[in-house]
Amino acid sequence: MLREFKADLHIHTCLSPCAELEMSPRAIVKTAIKKEIDIIAITDHNSAENVIAARKAAKNTGLTVLAGMEITTSEEAHILALFDDLESISKLQDIVYSNLMPGVNDEKRFGEQIVVNEKDEVLDFNKRLLIAATDLSVYSAVNTIHSLSGLAIASHVDKDVFSIISQLGFIPDNLKFNALEMSVHIDRKQADALFALYNSYPWISSSDAHYLADIGKRTTTFIMNEPTTADMASALNNIEGRRVEWG
Repeated sequence: MLREFKADLHIHTCLSPCAELEMSPRAIVKTAIKKEIDIIAITDHNSAENVIAARKAAKNTGLTVLAGMEITTSEEAHILALFDDLESISKLQDIVYSNLMPGVNDEKRFGEQIVVNEKDEVLDFNKRLLIAATDLSVYSAVNTIHSLSGLAIASHVDKDVFSIISQLGFIPDNLKFNALEMSVHIDRKQADALFALYNSYPWISSSDAHYLADIGKRTTTFIMNEPTTADMASALNNIEGRRVEWG
């Protein structure tokens, strides 16, 4: 039976150097539940090391935590990768790490990159340059995500920086995104007017939360059977009554 799932598919933890330290997996899960969100995705920059902690923090709560990542391509465009399983996100992480710019994170300049467990205990400080671009082109990133059976979503396409449109000037017809994401800075009416050229793509909207207060500021409602990426893909493509709504 179809039902509504309220989803925020773009949330950063304290592993992302640009996110606040308050963004622990445990705190994110508590906030999402308080705001009656059904599905979240943990999408740190170029890493997925806090996904397991978020999954454990959400165990037996009814909240679904998708395994995600926000990849920075060689063109400095941001792409969301979403998976159901930890094995796929682990494989993607290995690929991304092998294509990251070499060097050590400057914590004073960029911020700390903290790996924690479900109890908010610090396990490690990731020293990689997660803030930097990878050597993966937008095509390589999308194809890699799809090869691992994940969803590839163009992040915040309305932004003037780090979006596929800001970095390439347009979205190539042969770039097979599962959806385009609109940020909290644009409403549906504005998006319809500005991005009518790309209305052949499904659209979603997410919070891109870096602070606890931002979680759920923008969500997408998925009408589907179950909170899986496969059913989400069906909803994005309006299959058998499944659909998405926002704005």
